[in-house]
Amino acid sequence: MKKYTLALFVFAAALTSCSDTPKGDKAKVTDEQAAADSNGVALNVDTATSIVGFVGNGVGKNHPGEFKLSNGTFTVKDGKVTAGSFTVNVGSIKMLEQGDMFQTNLRGHLMSADFFDVAKFPEAKFEITGSEPFTPTAADSSVVAGANTKISGNLTLKGVTKNVTFPSKVEVTETGATTQANFNIDRTQWDMHYNDDAASAKEKFIQHDVNIKLNIVSKKQ
Repeated sequence: MKKYTLALFVFAAALTSCSDTPKGDKAKVTDEQAAADSNGVALNVDTATSIVGFVGNGVGKNHPGEFKLSNGTFTVKDGKVTAGSFTVNVGSIKMLEQGDMFQTNLRGHLMSADFFDVAKFPEAKFEITGSEPFTPTAADSSVVAGANTKISGNLTLKGVTKNVTFPSKVEVTETGATTQANFNIDRTQWDMHYNDDAASAKEKFIQHDVNIKLNIVSKKQ
């Protein structure tokens, strides 16, 4: 009984927040789409400074973390980011809270088959399928200050690919580009269930929505 209770506590802590889903734009999720045309000026994603952050939601409090990128390229045309992709090193997962409970127990559990299953799926990928201007309105706003572009792309995670659309702030300069976004997705759409069982009692400890934050820096080759 103690072992079962501890397992529930560790996993609940792994993807938890206060009682509400972390604040973010609600991403539109559809089926996989064709990649965007990559004609234009190529930029290399700066893997040293680019970050994919996450915050889960469940019981008690939240526990944010982040991933590093393995590689990536973006395409700029007419002063806009129009295509590209980046690969996430899932094994680079870092918990932002200190202490063995988070840095060892929590991180290890997230990497296990109970969640990201890093041994089987060491990478995730995002590939742009389209972009268009975004002007916030009362009916269609964004939590990202200065959001100016709506990006769509195929997100592949744990072998499942879905197309995700969200507002972002894209800034293009003579030397490169930065892309920032903050949105929520439903993890179950990527078959992310504790113990691969949507009906499991353990699954009820975790909210389906997960918050994703992108801070992607790219530079001219």
